[in-house]
Amino acid sequence: MTIAPPAGPGSPPVPAAPNEPAPSPRQSHRLRYAMHQKASLGTRDFRLEGVVVPGTVHDTPTGVDFTVQSNGVSAQVANTGSPPQLFQPNIPVVVVGHFNGNAFDSNQILVKHSSSYVAAHPNRVSAPNGTKR
Repeated sequence: MTIAPPAGPGSPPVPAAPNEPAPSPRQSHRLRYAMHQKASLGTRDFRLEGVVVPGTVHDTPTGVDFTVQSNGVSAQVANTGSPPQLFQPNIPVVVVGHFNGNAFDSNQILVKHSSSYVAAHPNRVSAPNGTKR
């Protein structure tokens, strides 16, 4: 998963963790970075990237819950609203929201078209079985 600066104009960038270097744009250990930073990120919205784990997608009265994973690190996502039509397990997504305890509360799911996304970001997204997409 990838962490991106908070969504919205004029929002400050996400700070680096003490004693941890800030990840470069091509590094794929950003989910670990986001998980280590969830307390300091607070309720600021930011983007988190990963692959939807098969078997974890569940409809809820307000939207959909699922797990995203990248490089062996996973995060539970609770999304409000309807997911995009192309949303399904085993595809790369970007979720917009913030951490709320151990879950990532999302109000937007962005589905990346696999062929164009992978071409633009080779080796960034790993499928749950470890293969690169």
